[in-house]
Amino acid sequence: MTPYSFLETNLQALKMRNTAIFRWIAAQEPSPRDLDSSLFTNRWGLLDWRLPSGKGLFDPIPPGMLYAEWIPREKADTSATLIVGCNLGYGINHVLSNTSQTHKVLVLEPRQEMLLACLSQTDYRPFFESKKLFFVPPDVAFLHRVVWQLNLQYMFGNIFVRPDIPSRQLGPEYAVWTDQWKEILEGLSVEMNTLGARQNIMIGNELKNFARAMGDGSLLPLKNQGVGLSAVTLGAGPSLAKFVPLLAQDPGDALYTCGLQTLPALQPHGLKPHLCLAIDHTMSMKRVYDRLDLEWARDIPLIYSCKLAPEVLRAYPGPTLPMWTLGGLGACMPGDREVVLDAGGNVGVALTRFLIWCGVSQILLVGQDFAWQGEKTHAAGHLADKNRFHFDSKRHIEMKNRYGETIYSSPAYTTALRDLEKDLKRSKVPVFNLYGGGAIIKGSKEAICTQVFQKGLLSSAPGSLEHFVGTLEQARSPRPWPVFEARSPRWASSVHSVQKRLEKLFKKTKKHQKEIHTTLSQILFFLQQDSFYRPYLFNEILGLAGLVRARQTYSLKEKAECKQVLRQVIRKVREMDQYLAYNKRAA
Repeated sequence: MTPYSFLETNLQALKMRNTAIFRWIAAQEPSPRDLDSSLFTNRWGLLDWRLPSGKGLFDPIPPGMLYAEWIPREKADTSATLIVGCNLGYGINHVLSNTSQTHKVLVLEPRQEMLLACLSQTDYRPFFESKKLFFVPPDVAFLHRVVWQLNLQYMFGNIFVRPDIPSRQLGPEYAVWTDQWKEILEGLSVEMNTLGARQNIMIGNELKNFARAMGDGSLLPLKNQGVGLSAVTLGAGPSLAKFVPLLAQDPGDALYTCGLQTLPALQPHGLKPHLCLAIDHTMSMKRVYDRLDLEWARDIPLIYSCKLAPEVLRAYPGPTLPMWTLGGLGACMPGDREVVLDAGGNVGVALTRFLIWCGVSQILLVGQDFAWQGEKTHAAGHLADKNRFHFDSKRHIEMKNRYGETIYSSPAYTTALRDLEKDLKRSKVPVFNLYGGGAIIKGSKEAICTQVFQKGLLSSAPGSLEHFVGTLEQARSPRPWPVFEARSPRWASSVHSVQKRLEKLFKKTKKHQKEIHTTLSQILFFLQQDSFYRPYLFNEILGLAGLVRARQTYSLKEKAECKQVLRQVIRKVREMDQYLAYNKRAA
């Protein structure tokens, strides 16, 4: 290794293929001269990096003894290695040289000067071009996106986190980023273990709710109908109990909204919202009715995600209006005939997005705490109000509130909080937070009770509330049934043809490996080409992608797997055709 041999060419390659890391490097205004005083030849005769103490990173142990265990022994071809700390490339190069082209290597280096030193020593352009090697900037959001692209490696191989021990001599950030990467992988593990089942349930719910949704109406007439309107979103955080009695005494003429789960918490205080929203697809939502006075809720309109369990929807006593959301059938609704919203995973965030889309003039957040103190995580009346909180460092996050007090949260709430803050940053609608000691919401203006009335946060322009409520009522008119072409006859014919071809190819698997791979690739392309049916075929597409991208050879085992996938595809396509047929419309 000699200083700076490949720095310029590697940087040019990154500029073309990895703009995120190139921008991060460029922001530091790098110069090769910065490396002059740090690179030297150590006592092992190897290029090394000088520490402030004068010793080198590899003074104690030469690199050859450090990275032998980094090579996977099983499923290496379908796995990925995540390295934290690049040093001068010794660990990276060991993995690159001893794994196949399909093994992915991702590297996070928090120090710009170390990344430059690494890039100066080895020509990584072939690995960039083949997409085997990818450098990741030290950015949590970017890490999340990158890790989610490793779903095939998670399902069909392994993902190894390799902290570079010599790099830890440089500072504590290497341990921090290692922990960060492990946390994200834990989240991926939880998500991947449930995603397939959830996707089937959510799209299945949309299919079962389709006829009812066509009969219930559309949110489209509500677009920009909130002009002049002050809106309130009522969350079920612990602070709700403090503020609801005051709002119930003097509600003003604001539009009050909440999640379906929050209704039982409002009922004892006599504060009845103008509408509620439900986005949770699980059957646990049905437990809300065990706590809710159905007669009291009979005149509260429910806006429901079409992914809501049909049993939960049928049990609601009041008027209902559908909301089509991303990630399902709604994604292919005609834009001029239906609105498709990103509901996210938190009903408070979904309400705020909905109100911004409606064009309200200002929003007041109440009980949107995203955190808690003591043993209670929710307001009385919520499904989770009986739970007693006990801190678990693996599942909970310790934070500080505005007063410097310790509060607690969870990854689900902090993720929702970040989503809300991003929305507020993009939106021009003023958002106020009636602060009750929970998490700080960046982008909102904190308010206290007296300010709510003094600043007119519950005051709307004359007639605006009546106009919105009237439009909401009018929106509950049946929609024209969309015209869909049944796919199952054509798909069944295509699948039958390709199965006959595979039968012939698998009779001589050794001879036809390339043809089998090509045919499976064509099937995968075929399944992905219909954007309307694709969400429901998520599991089947993922399974076939594993056969195409994560298998090096094919045998009768792969033939059986493919046959099972195609059987499920035809079953699901026929099911969709059945539910979407015009003769299934609501009465």
